[in-house]
Amino acid sequence: MSSPVVVTIYVRHSADCKFQDEFERRCHCRKHFRWTASGKRFRQKAGTRSWVEAEQLKREKEDILNGRTRETPDANARNLQDCIDVFIQDKKVQGVSQGVIEKYTRELARLCDYCESKGVFTIQAVTRELLTGYCATFDKLYASTQTRSMVRARCRSFLRYCYDAQWIPRIHPLPKIRVDEAPTMPLTADEYARLLRAVDIFPDPTRRKRIRALFQLMRWSGLANTDALTLTRDAIQHSNGVYRVVTNRQKTGTHVSVPIPPKVAEEILAVTNENPRYLFWDGAEDIAKRWRKYFILPVFNAAKIERGGNMVSHRLRDTFAVDLLEKGVPLEEVSKLLGHESIKTTEKSYAKWVQGRQDRLDALVTGTWAVPNKPKRRTQHLQKNKV
Repeated sequence: MSSPVVVTIYVRHSADCKFQDEFERRCHCRKHFRWTASGKRFRQKAGTRSWVEAEQLKREKEDILNGRTRETPDANARNLQDCIDVFIQDKKVQGVSQGVIEKYTRELARLCDYCESKGVFTIQAVTRELLTGYCATFDKLYASTQTRSMVRARCRSFLRYCYDAQWIPRIHPLPKIRVDEAPTMPLTADEYARLLRAVDIFPDPTRRKRIRALFQLMRWSGLANTDALTLTRDAIQHSNGVYRVVTNRQKTGTHVSVPIPPKVAEEILAVTNENPRYLFWDGAEDIAKRWRKYFILPVFNAAKIERGGNMVSHRLRDTFAVDLLEKGVPLEEVSKLLGHESIKTTEKSYAKWVQGRQDRLDALVTGTWAVPNKPKRRTQHLQKNKV
């Protein structure tokens, strides 16, 4: 008979705490648990700063781990936080961007905290009902249905990883989230011309050139706002008389290589920046938010361009994609240029703009106009008998 699992409380002191002993009960620092089960060591946040409350939580946890509650101990049980740590490490090995890693870390930490608040500490104990309750918290955390949908997708990606690792026997379904999507709204030629002219609202000529160059880069390369703002200068390459933007998308890590017009490339490369490695980025955090608030939005407003529920900068990406599709570039190729991981993503937003598909539909419809309606043979036979 195996010995019972014993949970130990210990303290991780903050930098300004006067105590150092990890078993000190008098301080108000965060309390943690550790225990050994099946020959492996586990650590977990207690979720409290009170030693008395931690003692109560410790007893409840020992009951769970020793099979004295509904959750039966399993020799193959894996601590939920440990599973999350392995999953995050896997994403880092894949080369996923730091921004996306931070989103996974933040959102899965919320999942872990929610599960712990319900007395669940292992991935095997996560149920469909528990996941439904977790998704019900999204309304207060995320205002956008698009954001909620992305958080749901990242949570499901974690569950898929756990299933592939054979930690869980099946993937519990998460509640579907209906996304209120704004329609794709490319800029017209007149709107884009007004946008470039509206850059003149800024008196500083250097700033005007930088903002105009950013708009040109996004319009002719299809890069998303953050990808464009953090683009390195050497990402614009020149070979055999062709300029192209070569980079990896921060959101998905997908490689993109897009030719751009020579005049546009020269205008972008002429931009001066304090950080010589980057075209626009100065090294500070939240560059996308700062540019959107102080530069991009004011120019769109000055140009009197309606947003229609869209992210203003995304209209430049839409303009790039729709322009190609209307000129007959296949959807599959546009998907690659946009850096989408799946063509389904491209089709969802841009299917109605595919000119080749519309041309085929038009040909099918107009081809029926010249064909006369011929009566069926049986109808002709009945008419002859009546005569």
